[in-house]
Amino acid sequence: MNALLGTTRGSRRLKNGVCKYFEPTEIRSEMQILFCTLNTHKIDMTKLLGGQIGLDDFIFVHRKGQPKEIEISKTEDALGLTITDNGNGYAFIKRIREGSIIDSIEYIQVGDHIEKINDESLIGRRHFEVAKLLKDIPKGTTFTIRLVEPVRAGFSNIEPRGNPKKGAKKTSYGSGKETLRFKANGNAQIQNENQCDTLLQPDSVMQIGIDSINQLLENFMGINDTELATQIWEQGEGKTNSMDFAEAIDASDLEEFGFTDDFIIELWGVITDARSGRIG
Repeated sequence: MNALLGTTRGSRRLKNGVCKYFEPTEIRSEMQILFCTLNTHKIDMTKLLGGQIGLDDFIFVHRKGQPKEIEISKTEDALGLTITDNGNGYAFIKRIREGSIIDSIEYIQVGDHIEKINDESLIGRRHFEVAKLLKDIPKGTTFTIRLVEPVRAGFSNIEPRGNPKKGAKKTSYGSGKETLRFKANGNAQIQNENQCDTLLQPDSVMQIGIDSINQLLENFMGINDTELATQIWEQGEGKTNSMDFAEAIDASDLEEFGFTDDFIIELWGVITDARSGRIG
């Protein structure tokens, strides 16, 4: 059995599909888990477990499967990968660009965990670190990448544990339309559907801006990270020109990313476009 029953007791956080809040009945270590998907057993990167789950949702655990080592010749500047991570030390492939170097290698698939480049272990690295290492490999170089694919067959569903007594009343959860939202500090709160619509939906202009920033991150850096895109958007709040925005980036934790001046101008462009309604 490759997807296992867990409980919501001992919750910590939900981020990029990692199932840290479960106490699985068979998985002995969360280090076996690559990511989780919501309401599908398929390796679908649009269904990665996010910051909230409904009480009627099903969660599928995707755990480590077959490791594989592949030798790649970098014949182009970009490999064509978009990388994310599970917040628990495993970076994995979220998207492969059609027609790219990686697209031509049938053994590399979406969902594969990137464990090593040559002899350098990438366990514990964030996705942007892995993307930078791959980007910095010189064109014309041949390198070896070690991947671990998720187990791809035999899934059974898991869900938050309910009352084991058949026919037991569910007075605590009402109609089942409530959503259990986990906070960063480990607290949990049940909110009904209407409350969630009010409290959890970000401002539409902000969301458009964050989505656009995320697209730039993917195009320029090969990463997809809503949290990082949100931090960048927040640095632009109250700024009226690109110089002030650049100074805010340099004075924040984002400085370590080493964004180029041209990239910061691109970021500022999508922020101002979102504010003015030129994109949507």
